[in-house]
Amino acid sequence: MDGPLLPYRDIKRGDIVVFLSPAEPGLYVVKRIMGIPGDRIHLRDGMVYRNGEKLNEPYVLHKGPLFYDPYRDNFPAVPASDAYNVSNDWQQRMRSFIQGDDIVIPSDSYFGMGDNRDVSLDSRYWGFIPKENVIGRPMFVYWSFNTPPDQYRHTEFSERIGFLVHVVVHFFDETRWRRTFRIVQ
Repeated sequence: MDGPLLPYRDIKRGDIVVFLSPAEPGLYVVKRIMGIPGDRIHLRDGMVYRNGEKLNEPYVLHKGPLFYDPYRDNFPAVPASDAYNVSNDWQQRMRSFIQGDDIVIPSDSYFGMGDNRDVSLDSRYWGFIPKENVIGRPMFVYWSFNTPPDQYRHTEFSERIGFLVHVVVHFFDETRWRRTFRIVQ
């Protein structure tokens, strides 16, 4: 067979992609691409600016002003540190990508962020998404459940059973219905 089975196109700004985590080998992650190679990104008061323009992001969920985090909301103006849960590798490397107020995305990399922005561990915390880590774009969301950010680390049998019971008990009140059964565009 000469070509790919599914149609392929280059990743664009705003695409939602599945990729292997650059911070935790073997972990599959889903994030929205905020910047492509050459783009300049910064956040001020939780709002994303790309190439000097403030983005309109109706899909973003914010917890509100009570959840202000200087590093997360004013990236990269506030220096990265362990106190903000930034990986050691990214703390060292990110400085070389900062120009003025922005972080500049290098070639063969992307800058990804979660839509649930206030609790998303994303490129602000572990760095760029290497192009070779990208697997593809998801076709649809079949179910979205409000899950603690570190749930994937709970691998013991008892922890998994406990979370399964939690899902059954809270299926209706913790399912994110706005995000369930929709096609990803």
